[in-house]
Order: sequence, then structure tokens, then C-alpha cells
Amino acid sequence: MSDLIEKVLVHLVTAPVPGGLTDATRQVSSIGFTIVRVFTRDGVEGIGITYNEVGGEATKTLIDTTITPRLIGRDPFDTEVLWQESFHYLRGIGRKGLTFAALSAIDIALWDIKGKTLGLPLHRLFGGGRTQVPVYASGGWTSYTDDQLVAEAESMVARGFRLVKVKVGVEGGTNPGRDVVRVGKLRAALGDHIQLLLDANNCWDAATAVRFANRVAQYNPLLIEEPVFADDIPGLARFKQGTDIPLGTGEHEYTRYGVRDLLLANAADIIQTDGTRAGGYTEMLKIAALTQAWNVGFAPHAMENIHLPLVATTPNGRFLERLLLFEDITAHVFPNAPLPINGHLHITNLPGHGLELDLDYIHAQELGASS
Repeated sequence: MSDLIEKVLVHLVTAPVPGGLTDATRQVSSIGFTIVRVFTRDGVEGIGITYNEVGGEATKTLIDTTITPRLIGRDPFDTEVLWQESFHYLRGIGRKGLTFAALSAIDIALWDIKGKTLGLPLHRLFGGGRTQVPVYASGGWTSYTDDQLVAEAESMVARGFRLVKVKVGVEGGTNPGRDVVRVGKLRAALGDHIQLLLDANNCWDAATAVRFANRVAQYNPLLIEEPVFADDIPGLARFKQGTDIPLGTGEHEYTRYGVRDLLLANAADIIQTDGTRAGGYTEMLKIAALTQAWNVGFAPHAMENIHLPLVATTPNGRFLERLLLFEDITAHVFPNAPLPINGHLHITNLPGHGLELDLDYIHAQELGASS
């Protein structure tokens, strides 16, 4: 029998984003992580994580005051039981958003405990699979000049990436013709052997998105992500009917129910849910199974080190996303996080998800935030 949960600690780290980076619909001023550490009585520590860009303090408070008291003394191996109990206890205050970010981080930490207790990496617990997964570099902000956009993409390729994602929706999505020009410059600079992914960050209506897709099709993008508002499922379906460019969406969906609705509406070719807010590993395993049942791609949003064992064991797992904006803070928080090699991340054989924390850095961040 596994040991019982004794305590839960939550840490917030953040870093400013210089230069006023913007996508089609928002400016990014800071990034960060909400880090959850769950301890058993015999000292096994599970690490979970979610975002700390907006609402990190609220997420921490929810975990500290509401979720943690219901975990103390419980068996960390009861991930399904604890997930269902937490879901129903919290359902009145949020079945999406910060509530689910908190639940996701807890669930990830519990799976980390399971792996560490058994001495097995998570990909073994999930059923085995590949030893490496393709990863794409993600950046290319709409606030960049054309030259800056091309230069960053070329630097991605120089680092070994063969899949590159950039933003479209310049000028707040009001000038899709300029986006077509920018994508053309990228294709000319990178050549036909590099796969291009385009992310519109919810900026258009379906008619505008279809028109853009048909104009940019000559440059052979691998996918167009969130061309319309993420909650506009009929608009996503209309987009999908209007172009044969694959449609990626789901990073703003929560739980298997949100993914079910996308699939029933024929509104996605690649599902991009994020396990650090969609429900943790417990829910992502169910989401992955749904994508297999519908025979669509599975490619989670960001947090590549958390998603690596999951995608590696999902037959239709396509690739991982490495947000260049998060590289520095990730390296500080998780100094042993694997680095891409020739455009791939290699699976770790360390127990759990294999990530270790730099607590000196984390504590220094907390001290700086409180001073």
C-alpha cells in the first residue's frame, strides 16, 4: 500500500516579458508557473505545475485553503477517486479556468508520486511507447517586423527544429493580406522542407479565416490554429468545411466534455488541450482516448516536459510545442528538463515525469516578489 499525503506546498514564480510582445488578440507582459509540491508521510515528493500569467495568487489560495485540506491523509494512488471528488466539490465555482488549473497541477503531482513510489517513469505507467517525440519551436509574434519574424524562424531552424509555429493576425487581425505576405516571406526563407504552423489566437470570424486559409494555402501550412474564437464551435466547423488545411484547436478547452463537443461538431483535426489546465494526466488520458476514437491528431499545447510521456504513449500523438518565451524560466525552475535534439525531445527514464526543481531559484523568486 502506498503512503498517505502529509502536506502540500504551492510556489509562484514569474518573469517579465520585455519588448511588448503581442499576438493577434493580447499583449504578453509576464509569464510564470504555479508549482505544486505534494508530500507523502515517508517523504516522497510529487511535483505539479500550471500557469502563473493571470490569476496565480487565486490559484494558490484555492489550493491552500480549499483543495489541500481534502487531500491530507489520502492515498495519492487514488487519482481517479480524488479527481472525481475534487471535480464535484469544486464544480459550483468553476468547471473551467483557474479552478481547473489548480486541479490539474494537483493531479500531475499525484501521478509523479505514483511513478516515484513505483520507481517507474510515467510513460511506462501509461503503457510504453516511443523513445522520442517531434517538438516544434513556437514564437513569431505579430509585433515583430517582417525581418524580425524571418530572423527568429531561421534561428529556430538553425537550432535543429524542423517544425516552426508563428503568429498570424497582424494589426489585431484586421489585415490578413499582410499575414499572407509574411507567411510567403517565411516560406521563401526557410524552404519547402520546413513545416510551418500558423496560430491566429482567436482573431477572426469564420468567413475571414476561410478566406485567409485559401490565400495562404499556396505556402502549404501544416495547420492553422484557433482561426476563430475558441468557444465558437460552429465557426470552427465552418472553417474546417471551407479549407483542407488542418485545423488545430483545444488549448482553451477543459475536460473530456469540451473535447467531446469539438469532435461531435467535426470542429478539429488536431486536438491541442493543455494538461496543466484541462484536468491533469487523469483527464488527458481520457482526452487522448477520445482523439483516437475519432481518428484525429493529439498534440497538447505548450508545457512540453509535462506532456512528453503522454504524447510518447499515444499512438496518434503528433508533436510537442516548445514556447521559446518560456525557455529561460523553464531552465531555471527545472534545471534537468530535457533539451531538444535535432527537433525531438527524448523520453526520460527517471521515475515520475522526471523533473527536478531548483528550490533556491524558486525561493529567491518568492522573496523578491514579497519585498
